[in-house]
Amino acid sequence: MSGRSLVLVLGLVAALYGQRRVDPRYTYVRVITVEPLHGSGTAADPKRPEYAPAALVAPGQPVSGIIGYVHVTSTDGKYSITEYVARDISAFKTILSDKSITSFVKGQATKASIEAAIRKFRKDFDLDKFGLVMP
Repeated sequence: MSGRSLVLVLGLVAALYGQRRVDPRYTYVRVITVEPLHGSGTAADPKRPEYAPAALVAPGQPVSGIIGYVHVTSTDGKYSITEYVARDISAFKTILSDKSITSFVKGQATKASIEAAIRKFRKDFDLDKFGLVMP
């Protein structure tokens, strides 16, 4: 290998290692909702968001649909502010078509519009401090 080729290869390798990783809070497709809580609050029937899956995908299984979610309750305890995570937007078809709940696709809606809508339910809501980190 000539000296120029070696320098070119080393330069490309250095450029690849110089790339910054994406913050895990911004990976995958994410939808934020305000939806009613369901369940009686017992161990057998816990209170959880309406669209939260009963069970998430086990490690090593094929992934389709919602792969994770995190939620906090509203100030009055009747609603859930939830962030759902999926690999594809099609997993949110039902959620996004439900006009009885408030929903936002993260990255399409502005931070200001999301926070303004959610602060009607939880006064101290901060989008920068809310979310699910997926590996």
